[in-house]
Amino acid sequence: MDKEQVPQDDENLLEGKFAVVKYALDKNGKYVKVQSVGWEPENIALKQAWEVINEKVEAARQRVVSGEESPLAYWIEKNMMDEKLVGDYMGFSKWKVKEHLNPATFAQLPENILKNYADLFKITVEELTKIN
Repeated sequence: MDKEQVPQDDENLLEGKFAVVKYALDKNGKYVKVQSVGWEPENIALKQAWEVINEKVEAARQRVVSGEESPLAYWIEKNMMDEKLVGDYMGFSKWKVKEHLNPATFAQLPENILKNYADLFKITVEELTKIN
């Protein structure tokens, strides 16, 4: 594709904050980097992916509110992580993190572990423990 043909779809999800680099041919036939704010198929796919992610986050929130899981489940989903990754960051096995998804177990966690989880998600302990 020629440099002038690089898509610049105005309805992008990056809201003008970021541009994606595409490679295109300049007038001399050499590949050059060209910034693009996206193109329609790419933006549609991204929009659909974010809808799925937001649905998963909301489902996790509902499980927390209904008492099925601890607030940790919400923050794991919201940060697009899983138990293994959280465990790796925390120095726990994924099974230990799964135990902490139990509301009764989570309620008994010591302050230092709650603080470490909160630090991982870049939130306060209060935010970690209170999901509306």
